[in-house]
Amino acid sequence: MTTIRSPISRRFSRIVLSSGLLLLSACATPVFDSQDGAPARPADVNAIPDAVPRVEPRSKYGNPPTYEVFGQRYHVMEVSDGFVEQGIASWYGTKFHNQRTSSGETYDMYAMTAAHKNLPLPTYARVTNLENGRSVIVKVNDRGPFAKNRIIDLSYTAATRLGIIAKGTGFVEIRALDPRHPQTPLPAGQAPGQHANVYLQVGSYPTRDKAEQMLDRVNRALPVGAHITEGIATQRTYYRVRIGPISSVAEADKIAAILTESGIEAPRLVAD
Repeated sequence: MTTIRSPISRRFSRIVLSSGLLLLSACATPVFDSQDGAPARPADVNAIPDAVPRVEPRSKYGNPPTYEVFGQRYHVMEVSDGFVEQGIASWYGTKFHNQRTSSGETYDMYAMTAAHKNLPLPTYARVTNLENGRSVIVKVNDRGPFAKNRIIDLSYTAATRLGIIAKGTGFVEIRALDPRHPQTPLPAGQAPGQHANVYLQVGSYPTRDKAEQMLDRVNRALPVGAHITEGIATQRTYYRVRIGPISSVAEADKIAAILTESGIEAPRLVAD
């Protein structure tokens, strides 16, 4: 039996899943604990440096091949080489400060760390806020977030430096770093302070006919219109069904919920 202990797992450790595994969980998000928040006397986070990528062994406790949370099975990646993901970030703070993370390290809300469902622990990553161009480097040392449509939970400090504390969430890009060569470009050619257009992409298809069929389904389900854009990958043209630009996380969540209720797979976030 594989069990990963982390801050939130303490509250659910008595729940046993049908598979016989103890409930595996990780960091906190608003969906789990409304009492989490920022410290009463915020620190000067601009004085806290980025995490410094370095070669480290894989966590003994944080990397089972698979694990299950609330009936959903997750697969842990063997390596993070070339990993890039765009989506919605959340953050966690005081409620879990000084508690154990899934990697076995102690969660420090003043450190530049984060939680991810699939990346090997530890992984160093550059996280960029697609709404304002701010970018930080974090050490991924925990599991989560398990809230729907969220891809990463940031420490209080990382979230503050990215400018998402006030809203609680933000559109971000994650790029895993090779500790031997940690420099990476900003997404979509962004310079610091620039913002990217954010879309929800329902699918990418090899023919326009397939894309138009999905476009029709999406437009019948939504009060806002979708559209088709062309892209080229591996010397082939693909037709992408997209919604947006999207102005807020609340809008993205609402659209994803409507599509799911209509039997359309939840879209993924992309930025141009």
